Amino acid sequence: MKKNIQNYFLYVFALIFSVALYFSFVTLQYDPSMDEAKGSVKGAAALGAASVLLVAIVAVFLLYANTIFIKRRSKEIGLFQLIGLTKERIFRIMTAENLILYFGSMIVGIAAGFAVSRLILMILFRIIGVDEMAKLRFSSEALVQTIIVFAAIYLLIMLMNYAFIRRQTILSLFRAVSVAQQRTQKRSMLEFVFGLCGIVFILVGYYVSAELFKGRFMGMGELMMAMIFILAAVIIGTYLFYKGSVSVIFNAVRRSKQGYLSIGEVLSISSIMFRMKSNALLLTVITTVSALAIGLLSLSYISYYSAEAQAQRDVPNDFAFANAEAKDRFIAELDARKVAYDVIRRVPIYMEIDVTGIASSNVLDSLEGNTFISPVLSEAMVEGVEVEPNEAIFMGYSGAMQNFMSLKSTGDFQFMGLHGSLQQKLVGTKEQSVLIYRYGQGIPTTIVDDSVYEKLLQNLDPAVQNTRYADYYGVDIPDSSRKEEARQAYADTQPSSSQESFSQHELMMNGRLNMGLIMFIVGFLGLAFLITSGCILYFKQMDESEEEKPNYTILRKLGFTQGDLLRGIAYKQLFNFGIPLIVGLSHGYFAVKSGWFLFGTELTAPMLIVMVLYTALYSVFGILSVLYYKRVIKESL
Repeated sequence: MKKNIQNYFLYVFALIFSVALYFSFVTLQYDPSMDEAKGSVKGAAALGAASVLLVAIVAVFLLYANTIFIKRRSKEIGLFQLIGLTKERIFRIMTAENLILYFGSMIVGIAAGFAVSRLILMILFRIIGVDEMAKLRFSSEALVQTIIVFAAIYLLIMLMNYAFIRRQTILSLFRAVSVAQQRTQKRSMLEFVFGLCGIVFILVGYYVSAELFKGRFMGMGELMMAMIFILAAVIIGTYLFYKGSVSVIFNAVRRSKQGYLSIGEVLSISSIMFRMKSNALLLTVITTVSALAIGLLSLSYISYYSAEAQAQRDVPNDFAFANAEAKDRFIAELDARKVAYDVIRRVPIYMEIDVTGIASSNVLDSLEGNTFISPVLSEAMVEGVEVEPNEAIFMGYSGAMQNFMSLKSTGDFQFMGLHGSLQQKLVGTKEQSVLIYRYGQGIPTTIVDDSVYEKLLQNLDPAVQNTRYADYYGVDIPDSSRKEEARQAYADTQPSSSQESFSQHELMMNGRLNMGLIMFIVGFLGLAFLITSGCILYFKQMDESEEEKPNYTILRKLGFTQGDLLRGIAYKQLFNFGIPLIVGLSHGYFAVKSGWFLFGTELTAPMLIVMVLYTALYSVFGILSVLYYKRVIKESL
């Protein structure tokens, strides 16, 4: 074990990190202070499902780390066989070593996970806005679950080691580290076709994703088929990109220099051309899951980031009521507490609107009879809005509705009533809502002149009236310092299951609680995958550096300095880590761009924050790889 300390260091780090990550996460599941979070959006089920995904990520990571570890000890195993030890005997020796090492590292990992569990809990409470003290608790249930999971992974590792030792000959063991990875291969037309197809597939996938919610695909069946096509095109394109495109692009660069490459280009471009092709499948998996992590984290953060704006859109006043009795109870409590308030009453009527003159052909195809039913208010009911007798404004027209039902901002439309139609001119649209969501179910509210409103009252079709939601009451608290008292009054007077009373603040906090928990889980899994995939690429570079060490010895003897070689290595790591990162960010961007409006009101800031953080953490492994190469180059002479 002392002689193999460099090999074991890699393995021990992977193990301690994985155990600490899993134990700290599972501890959250069994923490009593998490009860409030578990009660939201099936929070307990979400945490349980996330722990299963975490097991899968950790298991793949450890099995891959063990593959590199056993490969680097292949000469030692071959030497044992050469001096007469049987394969079964060697396996027993390695099993004993692994037993000590594995469970020793697991104990350290559990201790590390326990140490950071309170910090993780504090971060979660901060995100979801739970006013609860985060205490350091040791969970025996989490301990048992961790031991069972990692004992099962240990058995898998032992089976992998046994299979490796059984199938290898003495000669193959001595040659295992020096097997070339498609080092020399003549450029072929097939490779060029692969490269071209990879780029085309990715671009086609991007184009379809950009058109996904623009009315091109109507109905759930078409949407589902389009999503499957996008997923298949992007994944196949990514694989072909690594298999052919990278090699073709770098070969074109090399040809442009007529074969005269600097030492930095020899160490970067030439190496990547061949190695990236042989690692195409691994890089495709890393890129795809990176894009998935970036996309899901961006979408959940968009929802969390937009919670306040979304609450203001869904509930336009501090408190809203679809029932006069509920409003009166609340006002009586405010009077008792001497809290000043303003009451706004709006009486919507429902009219069928023919939108032939203001809707695109795609929208008209999706509407039955080219009409939709919109709540209608008079201008007197909405502060700050003025229209002429023949004019109208759409309010609450924003978010997903703008993408699913694209309407012109100006044009003629008709109210279809029981006794005939009335033509009006649309003069603009506004995002500001004036009724709660359930009054219009996402359809914009139409604001008309008072005289037109009176005409429409005489032309109502009883069949389209919403009898459940009649008058709307909004209550605003002008003094912001008394809003907390008003919220308490609302909690005391309104049943929690009420479908006719709404609090803007409560809606915002529920949104943050629900999406905050999902964002934390996705972020935790994304961090786990980021670190494991970064470690895998780092381990791969460690392997390559040991293999290329004789080349560095020759180059140093030829007179190249350590700085000359290190510049080439830095370029190589920029490509090795940068290409999967850029492709993953690009995939994530187009995935988020296609449907972000379903999740919130703000795109740029949340997505930019996620991508910058992901890039910063990912870059750490590239820097570590350069530092490792620096040590190898220094030791090569």
